[in-house]
Amino acid sequence: MNVLVVFAHPSKESMCGNLYAAVCEEVERAGHQLRTHDLIAEKFNPVFSAYERLNHVGDLAQKLEHMPELRAHVEDLQWCDTLILVYPTWWSGQPAILKGWFDRVLMNGVAWTLPEGKARLAPMLTNVRRLIVVTTHGSPKWVNVLQGEPGKRTAFRSVRLMFATLTRCTWAGIYGMDKMDDSDLRARKVKKIRRRVRRGLSKR
Repeated sequence: MNVLVVFAHPSKESMCGNLYAAVCEEVERAGHQLRTHDLIAEKFNPVFSAYERLNHVGDLAQKLEHMPELRAHVEDLQWCDTLILVYPTWWSGQPAILKGWFDRVLMNGVAWTLPEGKARLAPMLTNVRRLIVVTTHGSPKWVNVLQGEPGKRTAFRSVRLMFATLTRCTWAGIYGMDKMDDSDLRARKVKKIRRRVRRGLSKR
């Protein structure tokens, strides 16, 4: 399998940083090919520019010539069959840098196209057949359920639609981080996420 892991957290020493390292280790341990993007370390610019708005449905080669910083992200998305997102849930959803990655990289000509005369987008990243989300939440599970889990909806009801029709989705969330001071409990949570990721990678 070709696995792309996208990480969006400013600290490798955080719980999310530990999860990112654990995810990459599980992917390599299973013998899969791994590519990664640490968006903050790479200084990824999440701002959707005026050029991108005006050329939203323009020629892809021309857009990438104008925005060469996106080329590696596009090529890695087109290469992978499994996408893993590792990030903290902030303000009920993805961090701004990851949302900006969605805005800028999942563009027309890469993730979707709108066929002439049609009212619905046609997915282009049909090479992606597994989507795994690993995320942390400061609040408990019930709070996120009451909110409608907007981050989960964005990943599984919007982003997933750009992939293969039968893409398998795995949600691996850790809740209640704001009150989780016990280091042993944190270690057990990481082990649980490892198991979830292993199962997500092994689904047929």
